[in-house]
Amino acid sequence: MTATLTLPTRQKNSVYRSREHLTPDEVKRLLEAAELRGRHPLRDKTLLLLMFRHGLRAGEACLLKWDAVMFDERAIAITRLKGSNSGVHRLQQDELDLLKELKATSDSFQVFVGERGKGLTTSAIAKIVERCGEVADLPLPVHAHMLRHSCGYFLAEQGLPTRDIQEYLGHRNIQHTVRYTAANPARFDRIQWG
Repeated sequence: MTATLTLPTRQKNSVYRSREHLTPDEVKRLLEAAELRGRHPLRDKTLLLLMFRHGLRAGEACLLKWDAVMFDERAIAITRLKGSNSGVHRLQQDELDLLKELKATSDSFQVFVGERGKGLTTSAIAKIVERCGEVADLPLPVHAHMLRHSCGYFLAEQGLPTRDIQEYLGHRNIQHTVRYTAANPARFDRIQWG
């Protein structure tokens, strides 16, 4: 008779943390941590900043090529995965500065590369985010997809309409976007308790 091996199963995210996004201050601490750890602080900070500002999934960051970065137009072409709508986003000056500095050190057609000059994998990005979270000493465990969620919550906090957030994140179905506006506490600020 053969014995079956039972592998431990991963529990729901709610077992590990109460929320799936970072506050703006926590994102700032994560970006600062990227500059303090590892051998590629410029790459890592640029990676985390773009993942947050543009709601990039790890796989989308892996696929990002230099021809998508339009320096003169201050824009970036985002190729979405998982059936999401691709689009073009504006780049802020700090993003442009980091990207120009990173491009000056690169001879690859991909924006984010590892030690051997090949594009980062999703698991490499996961490790970078996790380690930066540890250095930042955040109050919850961090994973790469939290940056996408943090972008959505940040946009909702800014008061953007749900449809605009949907377009920005490339959601085909608005139900995927409603989670950000539904959880935005600013919509209750007009309540007067006394």
